[in-house]
Amino acid sequence: MRSIIAQRTGFGRRYFKAFVSGFFVAVPVTVTVLDRLAYVARVEGASMQPSLNPDGGSSPDVVLLNRWSVRNYQVHRGDIVSVLSPKDPQQKIIKRVIGIEGDFIKTLGYKNRYVRVPDGHLWIEGDHHGHSFDSNTFGPIKLLLL
Repeated sequence: MRSIIAQRTGFGRRYFKAFVSGFFVAVPVTVTVLDRLAYVARVEGASMQPSLNPDGGSSPDVVLLNRWSVRNYQVHRGDIVSVLSPKDPQQKIIKRVIGIEGDFIKTLGYKNRYVRVPDGHLWIEGDHHGHSFDSNTFGPIKLLLL
């Protein structure tokens, strides 16, 4: 009887040690991946409907955003990006890249009907044009805001 209890206690200690050592390896690796390669974001609101958050209900979509491409400014038309809101720098907004530097854009209500996207900037829009705070409101955004 004693040998069974001793074996179980030894097993428990080995399991605990393995868990703790795995935890102390997994946490820094996860933090590094989320900081350098990708991160998870919630999509709330109607601005990207129907592509993201199609029902707009109680369960927002969750997306994995690629930080590596953005870090190297490898952004293309059609990509979905997260940027700091020009209205509230504490908030991030998720939009689709419509134009990259040098493109001419036919706007949807911006102060000029046609805009040339300046160097180092992007033109972003939500997929649901009637419900989106995007470049049609604030103009081209700097790549540095990605």
